[in-house]
Amino acid sequence: MSANPTLSDKRMSSGSQTKEKTVTHKRKTLSASPASPDSVIKPQSRPSDRLNPKTIDPFGVQSRAPSAFAAIYSKGGIPCRLVHGSVKHKLQWDCHPETLQFDPLLITLAEGLKETRHPYTFVSREGFKELLLVEDAAQKAVPLLPRLVPVLKVALAHSDGEVFERGLNALVQLSAVVGPALNDHLKHLLSSLSKRQMSKKFKEQTMDALQKLEQYGGKESLTVIKSKIPTYCSISS
Repeated sequence: MSANPTLSDKRMSSGSQTKEKTVTHKRKTLSASPASPDSVIKPQSRPSDRLNPKTIDPFGVQSRAPSAFAAIYSKGGIPCRLVHGSVKHKLQWDCHPETLQFDPLLITLAEGLKETRHPYTFVSREGFKELLLVEDAAQKAVPLLPRLVPVLKVALAHSDGEVFERGLNALVQLSAVVGPALNDHLKHLLSSLSKRQMSKKFKEQTMDALQKLEQYGGKESLTVIKSKIPTYCSISS
């Protein structure tokens, strides 16, 4: 028998090599192809995620420029910080709120009411409320009303319902502290409340706020409210 391979043997050898190359190519293609959507394991949400909303990292790369309030907060310009609790969050002040100057802190916190991201939403809302709880809050807040009212007006006119609610609560808190002193500025805020009264979602909440404004502002406040919202039902009627 001749030692040289026959033509048939060469063809068989060539065919085997071609098959091996084809199998190897398919294996590489499969290993390089991305996993199908069904094979990707998506992370499951945890119950704690609902209790602790994701906090904005002031040092991370943001998709948009930070707001003025966010910039001040990240630089330590707000003398309090959010403390995460297992059930409830709270603020930790760098010093006693009684020792703080309201100007410009109270105005800065009011500007933060229009924020829509955590922790700024919590810090502005709670900071504004707790600052107004100090003993001499009325004396400190009344001189700031001409600057505070336009800021609150922005929150009340905001398209985001949660921002409106924060602005409304802040307005009631301010009225409880300064009383009739707010009446001269009240007319600038009532247009936004009048619009929200036409919404089923906010009608009851807005009416309750108006009645508290009347309660804290006295008879003069009723005249102002009626001039802007004729359908308002007085607490005295």
